[in-house]
Amino acid sequence: MAKKAVATFAAKAGAKTMVRCIKMDKSPKTGAYVFTEQLVEEAKVKDFFDGKK
Repeated sequence: MAKKAVATFAAKAGAKTMVRCIKMDKSPKTGAYVFTEQLVEEAKVKDFFDGKK
């Protein structure tokens, strides 16, 4: 039988939790929807969706 390898990521001392955020925006040029994807620290998720940098 094959063994299943499972990786666990534990928050080490001083490590920050990262979250993948995907935002859908409407392009002003073409009117099509554009998806913006970025890895963001968990504390800065609201800033990403508010458009702050």
